[in-house]
Amino acid sequence: MRLRKVKNATERLKINNNSYFIEKPDCYKGKWNELFGNNNPIHIEIGCGKGQFMSTLAKENPDINYIAIEKYDSVLLRFLEKIIDDNIPNLKLTVLDAAAITNYFNNAEVDRIYLNFSDPWSKTAHAKRRLTSKSFLEQYKIILNDKGEIFQKTDNRKLFEFSLESFNAEGFKLSNISLDLHKDYEKYPNNITTEFEDKWSKLGPIYRLEARK
Repeated sequence: MRLRKVKNATERLKINNNSYFIEKPDCYKGKWNELFGNNNPIHIEIGCGKGQFMSTLAKENPDINYIAIEKYDSVLLRFLEKIIDDNIPNLKLTVLDAAAITNYFNNAEVDRIYLNFSDPWSKTAHAKRRLTSKSFLEQYKIILNDKGEIFQKTDNRKLFEFSLESFNAEGFKLSNISLDLHKDYEKYPNNITTEFEDKWSKLGPIYRLEARK
């Protein structure tokens, strides 16, 4: 899907931050709990899109600190605009490239990572760009604590199969695997959807897994 660039998105994020937007995330490496003012678990979503998933989680779980990560400022701006008048103290938004995620989070600082409908990078030549490729998983293992876990959802069968193989190769323990999440509703009654999921789940199955260190 073609990304629609928003003019002056970064500047608008700064102006309308309302305590949500973190302009310099590298300054908080190892200090995210200080920013939130507590020692609650830290959950991050890599590729948060327009924020339906993360904002809902944060509202429903005030005892968890959520950090929504997006590579594109135009997309993150749309997220911020949706919650600008809400009071969600356990939610922060930031723009960063997950390819260098260890520059922004300390060793064992994160409890859970969400990967929802990441770009499948369908061409084999682009496999290293997938968020579940070896180079990414190696970094996740550094920032996740000993009980850290990764939850993934995707509508792309090839990406899902690739992910299963990658997690196994990197020593993650897989569980709660679903080949059709919405048909397995009884097993996952508390599933929180993304905007993408709401739109496309009617056209085919949603795949889901949990991977733990």
